[in-house]
Amino acid sequence: MDQRQVVSENYANPITCFFHVLFKAGALAFYILFSLFVKSFVIIFVITVLLAALDFWVVKNVSGRILVGLRWWNEIDDEGNSVWKFECLDGESLARMNKKDSWLFWWTLYLTAAAWIVLGIFSLIRLEADYLLVVGVCLSLSIANIVGFTKCNKDAKKNIQTFAQNALASHVTSSLQSAFGVI
Repeated sequence: MDQRQVVSENYANPITCFFHVLFKAGALAFYILFSLFVKSFVIIFVITVLLAALDFWVVKNVSGRILVGLRWWNEIDDEGNSVWKFECLDGESLARMNKKDSWLFWWTLYLTAAAWIVLGIFSLIRLEADYLLVVGVCLSLSIANIVGFTKCNKDAKKNIQTFAQNALASHVTSSLQSAFGVI
């Protein structure tokens, strides 16, 4: 097996990947296991929401930057309007991002939300409105990250496309000027 092939199959940021998955899995596992065996709503609510909030923060501020090169936040301007802000690496750096890291980031982002939806359906079926509240908070945090990173990813692609068009136009213009001797 070629050495380059082995290296490309690994995660570039295994520690970040671990923590990206840890809080998601921790919140889901704690909710499921404690709702089956302990039945203390207050403990379940506090610990699950705390783990989901830690997951939200880690994804938004750490793993999003490291694994996919994206970061987002939302501000309220002076007129009370919500303004989305996005940061992304340049196109060349984004192209060098590890595919496995990126795959793990996006799939776990969507699968976690899907798991919370399924748990919400179970809470509805069992007529447990209080547990539905826990699921709603966790699902809201997951969806906020999905929306933020999806918008950020679209903005990054638009910026890369605009940069490429401007670079091409600049190259064509300079080529035409040099061909016709225009200074």
